[in-house]
Amino acid sequence: MAAVKSPERKKLVIVESPTKMRSIQGYLGDGYEVLSSVGHIRDLADKKDIPAELKKTSVGKYSIDIENGFTPLYVESERGKKTVAELKRALKNADELLLATDEDREGEAIAWHLLEALKPKVPVKRMVFHEITKDAIRAAVENTRELDLALVDAQETRRILDRLYGWDVSDVTRRKVGQGTSAGRVQSAATRLVVDRERERMAFVSASYWDVEALAASGAESFATRLARLDGAPLARGTDFDDAGQLKKAVVVLTETQARELAAAIEAKAEATVTAIEAKPGTRSPKPPFTTSTLQQEAGRKLSMSAKHAMGVAQRLYEKGYITYMRTDSTALSTQAVVAARTQAVALYGDKAVPANPRSYRNNSKNAQEAHEAIRPSGESFRTPSSVASGLDRDELRLYDLIWKRTIASQMSDAKYETTTVTLEADAGGKTASFTASGTVYTFKGFLEAYEEGRDEKRGEADKAEDQSLPQMAVGDVLNLRDVEPKGHATSPKPRYTEASLVKALEEKGIGRPSTFASIIDVIINREYVTKRGQALVPSWLAFSVVRLLEEHFADLVDYDFTAALEDDLDAIARGEQQRVAWLNEFYFGSENHVGLRHILDNLGEIDAREINSTRIGDVATLRFGRYGPYLEVPNGDDTTRIVNVPGDLAPDELTPEKARELIEAPVAGDRVLGQNPENGRDIVVKDGRFGPYLEEVLPAEPEPAPEPAPAAEGAPKKRTAKKKVEAPKPRRASLFKSMSPETIDLDTALKLFSLPRTVGVDPESGVPITAQNGPYGPYIKKGTDSRSIGSEEQIFDITLEQALEIYAQPKYANRAATSLKEFEADPVSGKPIRIKDGRFGAYVTDGTTNVTIPRGQTADDITFEVAVQMLADKRAKGPAPKRTTRRATTTRKPAAKKK
Repeated sequence: MAAVKSPERKKLVIVESPTKMRSIQGYLGDGYEVLSSVGHIRDLADKKDIPAELKKTSVGKYSIDIENGFTPLYVESERGKKTVAELKRALKNADELLLATDEDREGEAIAWHLLEALKPKVPVKRMVFHEITKDAIRAAVENTRELDLALVDAQETRRILDRLYGWDVSDVTRRKVGQGTSAGRVQSAATRLVVDRERERMAFVSASYWDVEALAASGAESFATRLARLDGAPLARGTDFDDAGQLKKAVVVLTETQARELAAAIEAKAEATVTAIEAKPGTRSPKPPFTTSTLQQEAGRKLSMSAKHAMGVAQRLYEKGYITYMRTDSTALSTQAVVAARTQAVALYGDKAVPANPRSYRNNSKNAQEAHEAIRPSGESFRTPSSVASGLDRDELRLYDLIWKRTIASQMSDAKYETTTVTLEADAGGKTASFTASGTVYTFKGFLEAYEEGRDEKRGEADKAEDQSLPQMAVGDVLNLRDVEPKGHATSPKPRYTEASLVKALEEKGIGRPSTFASIIDVIINREYVTKRGQALVPSWLAFSVVRLLEEHFADLVDYDFTAALEDDLDAIARGEQQRVAWLNEFYFGSENHVGLRHILDNLGEIDAREINSTRIGDVATLRFGRYGPYLEVPNGDDTTRIVNVPGDLAPDELTPEKARELIEAPVAGDRVLGQNPENGRDIVVKDGRFGPYLEEVLPAEPEPAPEPAPAAEGAPKKRTAKKKVEAPKPRRASLFKSMSPETIDLDTALKLFSLPRTVGVDPESGVPITAQNGPYGPYIKKGTDSRSIGSEEQIFDITLEQALEIYAQPKYANRAATSLKEFEADPVSGKPIRIKDGRFGAYVTDGTTNVTIPRGQTADDITFEVAVQMLADKRAKGPAPKRTTRRATTTRKPAAKKK
């Protein structure tokens, strides 16, 4: 009998991403089997997974055994269990295991979790690479290393730290500020940065100053000039004032009257003499290639991408093999990359495009980790954006183009320029008015041929003269002055943070890791601590309350230096210089240097929630943040107060005492009587409520209570009568449509709103009435339990029975776009293609069987294939949603007492 041939044993390679899996399998060939863990396979246990005997210990609260070395309790997710089972089956036919997760703390921790769960009996090696190319993958297989347990310790410490901080402090914010609030080691510091900037804007006092501008003409050419000195004394500029509106040095501050008089006197003479011409050469050097932080900043400035979106696009580019690893603090390029960049720069821009020696860069960022290269195009020769366009979507191509240009430019020659400044003097009614103008000419563009870095908005830019070309002139030349105009200016506060400038501030202060900035900004937006106004991040009054609570009762935890010091300590653990358990003991229980989180929590004392959620607006009113948002509490002069709503789109720095007084004194939009309801004679008024304008039918005044019955005669038995509580009748109310205004709505429209829901007609097949009405998700029609959305609120009154029947004749949601918003490859579990579609309640991810709504604050663009796979896996792990049942309350009547 022939022996059964055993299957050929292979080397098992485990990566994080299914996308990587397919690419790497192709590079390694048949001797390897490449599988994916699809991210983390386990995490800290949920409460439902904690054994009963541990419920009353610290494990029951945190999933961490604080008393015994801060030991975490990990459990595998439902998806993780399936993944581990599949990996174990593959491991049976393997003669070697290569853990090929990303080479950062997160990737090292995933590799360690895989090792703990799989318990392999074959040799295990750690395989790392920074780009997904054939050469890089082959080199990684030949140059493996051991698992770095110091990196694992650093990641585990971070996870434990964030759980302890987040759960304990968030519990206080929820109780004292409101449900849905939270605190976090980095998110709270980031929120405080945005709030502090708004506080500076609120305290800012604007100062006004004037100058004079004119056009100077030399022959047929003219250029813009600005008055800089008067009788030798410098004129005030915006930078000469502090934030209190006071001058920081001695300068001339022109009033409007003085500026107009000067302009008139100068225009009367209409000429000026060139008294000085100064030319200065200069050079500009290129910026280093991208790190995680600078990529997020530039993607925000140049491409208007959020940090989260930019990182999602970069992840796709990396996994498809177009760029190197996108989570890095290093600005270094490999020798291979330097050669590729210089070669391409010469090919595109000529021999002078690169300096004689290659450029090298040093990272000056606090807490920088030099583990990888900078972000650059992958491979030993760079593919141009035009050559890869067919394989990339729009955002991938835009970001690749940005990375390609920045990398090429980083190895190119300095730009050379010459700046010429000319001084003109004119007679201004007996005073000497000195005008200046400057112009810059690039004599060699160098790296600017390829790329120029974007800039954040800065203060004082209004004072900068526009760059211009100056004509040939010489000292002593007399030029004509025309269009002489006085110009008024006002100083401005520091600009609000954008995502780009907030990322820059976090990195400069050493708060958090660049790889987490995108998720941190996403958290503070989703928590509604900040909203975006254009690119600017505007803090909400909710953020003010949370930050104030943390500053007053958890001062260390939101101190910028303390938060940065935590990152230093985590880095020390990653380098093996600090012990995980000893450090966690000090953080939680305290030491001579740190009071300890537990001590802070145990000694909080009384926290006045009302005071925490209050801000004085001058002596006019108090801004309070309540359950339904911000409002003004205004004293009436006695012991009573009244409430004035604050518009939701009003930024905190815009709520000045003057604005508060305007809101208080504004005529109340509500209580405008529209007329009487002809059916019952009751007044219908329009009011302005916390949730917007609405209509109310005024009930008649309650009748006087009936007089008390006369007391019973003395000695007569007292009758026991149950006092029945009579509920006061509630007035009928109706919300206005979004297109309606409380100032213009009339009685006829109000009566139509009160008549809703409107009966459109009766379905001829079923005999069920079809109604049209408005709901929280917009206007819709309803037939029994079958609801269908309709186009606009106005259609509620206009839709006909025929139109309604036509909508019902279509498949549900057929009136929405049938095409997918986005399509991916097959889900590794179901084997079905993953799509992002637009549904009744917003965009959702689906594989045709499992549907997951995309969370608020995210768009389809933010969802990568890996994120979609994880969302579907998490939804499957939760199982089907329990059916909602209505439980009828019953009253158990006690039997009557037996008569004796």
